[in-house]
Amino acid sequence: MNTSTAHAKDKMREAKPWVRRFGRFGYMTKGVVYGMIGILAALAAFGPGGDTTGTSGALQSIAEMQFGDFVLWVIGIGLIGYIMWDFIKAFKDPENEGNDAKGLIKRTGYFISGIIYANLAFGAIKLASHTGNAEGGGEKTISAKLMEQPFGEWIVGLVGVIIIGYGLYELYSGVKEKFMDKFKTYEMNEKERKIARLSGKIGLNARGVVLSMVGFFFIRTAYTNNPEESKGLGGALAELARQPFGQLILAMVALGLILYGIYQIIRGRYQHMNFGYHGK
Repeated sequence: MNTSTAHAKDKMREAKPWVRRFGRFGYMTKGVVYGMIGILAALAAFGPGGDTTGTSGALQSIAEMQFGDFVLWVIGIGLIGYIMWDFIKAFKDPENEGNDAKGLIKRTGYFISGIIYANLAFGAIKLASHTGNAEGGGEKTISAKLMEQPFGEWIVGLVGVIIIGYGLYELYSGVKEKFMDKFKTYEMNEKERKIARLSGKIGLNARGVVLSMVGFFFIRTAYTNNPEESKGLGGALAELARQPFGQLILAMVALGLILYGIYQIIRGRYQHMNFGYHGK
């Protein structure tokens, strides 16, 4: 298929303009948050007083900067766009994941992602408006609430399995460079394609490792019936830092998360935001 034909067919299947704009802004916002997490993790790896943190901690760090409130409002609103696109992928299935076991697992993963980022967006808005902190959506809180439900341990364990599955999928996507199918490569120049390929490959591998660790902590929570065992990105990074050669490992993962942030920003610009697209 030549460039003009691919472009024309893609335009025919595009989602509504306001959905595309919100979704693209959301990807870019997610990229900023992960870039900040990566920078803070790098400081923890190289600096004597550094500390690892997750998404909530990254928002807290932004709040302490000049014009932090304004940035948090932008992040909160931007993440709403990403959340909307996650829910659209979960319920409307624009990426044709299907209704088989594999497809339903991936679509359930999109739904869980939407819930997690909804908590994060709410935390950003609370920080920006000085009505609370960003910890309300932390993994410990989420797992504690789930544990209170009927069959709570099984639900938490299932969430852990899904998170691990998604982490492994991101590892696979990074190694095989499947993520490039999601881009409008015909609109990118050679330099942009190289940056997208490098940032996606390394970034997805780094995030896949960290997500798999987070999923393991959820399963351990279900097994021990103790929400304190739940750990998010910050806890997973801290666990990596405690391993042999931990500072070196943390530095490598930090670089990967920074590149993952760049990859998400590129997705915001060049992602196919359409219904029925099957890839290249």
